Amino acid sequence: MEWVLGFIAIALLIVGLVGQAFELKKIRLANRDELASANIFLNKKNFKWYAIIGAGMILWYAAERS
Repeated sequence: MEWVLGFIAIALLIVGLVGQAFELKKIRLANRDELASANIFLNKKNFKWYAIIGAGMILWYAAERS
């Protein structure tokens, strides 16, 4: 059972990181005038990816503890 949780956690982390990278690229292309803005990470489109990455980290921790 631990390896299943670990596999799901790694899949969530990969999907979250790749998805966030594509989302950041879309945001950056839409806002050409603010390329160096720190607010790009606080865009509300990124929060769904942060949630997926966080869920993956929590599952990974749970898999290690069981």
